[in-house]
This record gives sequence, structure tokens and C-alpha cells, in this order.
Amino acid sequence: MDHLPFVAENLGVITPAVEALREQLDLPGMAILQFAFGTDPQAPDFKPHNYPRRRVVYTGTHDNDTTVGWWTGDVGHTTRSLTDIADERALTRRYLSTDGREIHWDFIRAVLASVAETAIIPAQDLLGLGSEARMNQPGTPSGNWRWRLQPGQLSSAIAERLAGLTETFGRLDTRA
Repeated sequence: MDHLPFVAENLGVITPAVEALREQLDLPGMAILQFAFGTDPQAPDFKPHNYPRRRVVYTGTHDNDTTVGWWTGDVGHTTRSLTDIADERALTRRYLSTDGREIHWDFIRAVLASVAETAIIPAQDLLGLGSEARMNQPGTPSGNWRWRLQPGQLSSAIAERLAGLTETFGRLDTRA
């Protein structure tokens, strides 16, 4: 079957029948790196070494906090407990071999280095912004969709760093 230009959101509780249909239609599923370090039963599927080729991977999405916000968030900021936060940070440090000072670039590197055919990085993560730049908080009736990328915010230094990683991991599109 030719690849359809769709991505199947296979997050949350997904039945085997739904996964079978996604596979039958050859639709790539999603993986969000922020979900890889928690206690959710799907967490192993979100670790880059487990990504299949037909996957669209994200550092985070419009419905998640930014990577920096997720990393620095505390109990009042999230539904995670102090123990969960500490455990997630410890696993993240080990898995990414990081001290967390540039956690957003650690995440960017991890998704770009994966075998997944598509990697998506929100601008907020490229910029290393915190929770103040979160796009959407599902279930919240107001205050969403206000963050905007400003002209000049993506500096040449960020572009060069991203270009370097893109080249290193063979993600340059040379068809143009």
C-alpha cells in the first residue's frame, strides 16, 4: 500500500484492534520522548531505542509542557508526585547521559538520532523555553494558544546547531 499522508495518534489507552487497524493501513504512530521516563505501561515504547522506523517522534507536543518546563516542573506544576519527578529525572539522566543543563538539546539529539522516519521538534524546545511558552493545557478553558514565535527568535546559532545534528543523523532532505 502507498503511504497515506496521515499520522495515527496512538497515545493513551489504545486497544489491540485499533493498533491492528493502524498497522493494516500502514499509518505511523506517535512517540513522545517526555513520556519515556515515567511509570506508564507504554513508557518503554517512547524510548528511542524502541522506536520502529514508521513512527513520528516528538520531544513534546502542543499538548505537553515544553521540555525545559517538564524537566524543571515541580509538584504544584504537574500531576506527578515528588517521587515520580525524582525517578523520572534520574532515569532521564541515565538514559540520555546528561546532567540536564541542556535537557532540550539532549531531547532533540535523542529524537534526531532515532531510526524513526520523522522527528518533530517544537520551536519552544529549540529555544530552550520553560512553561511560560507552553502552547496548550488540555482541559483548560482559557489561556491557551497564546505563545507566538517572534521574528528573529530562532538565532543563527540555533539554526547551525540544529543543522549540524540534522546532518550528523542523516536527516537532510537532498531532493530539493
